[in-house]
Amino acid sequence: QVQLVESGGGLVQPGGSLRLSCAAPESIFSIYFMGWHRQAPGTEREFVAGITTGGASNYADSVKGRFTISRDNAKNTVYLQMNNLKPEDTAVYYCHPDGPLWGQGTQVTVSS
Repeated sequence: QVQLVESGGGLVQPGGSLRLSCAAPESIFSIYFMGWHRQAPGTEREFVAGITTGGASNYADSVKGRFTISRDNAKNTVYLQMNNLKPEDTAVYYCHPDGPLWGQGTQVTVSS
């Protein structure tokens, strides 16, 4: 089994920041597209951000301008820097390389 290790979630005030990390085996990290998805209770899982091996990125409209996805190839890790967090960003965030694998998720809660 391939393990994706997510970290960085937590409780933050509105307007605050968090950085999520996803460490993957090199064979998985080399997949062309890696992304972050999220799911709040009672909602469908939705795409948040993605990045290619070359560093090209794209974002959901709801997070554009606030979130930044990046990757460190030497560490086989993809990051999601989340700034100006809003209560509606509260969700479980999942690392998802293109394909069948999903991380276990890390909880992000934005609340006063």
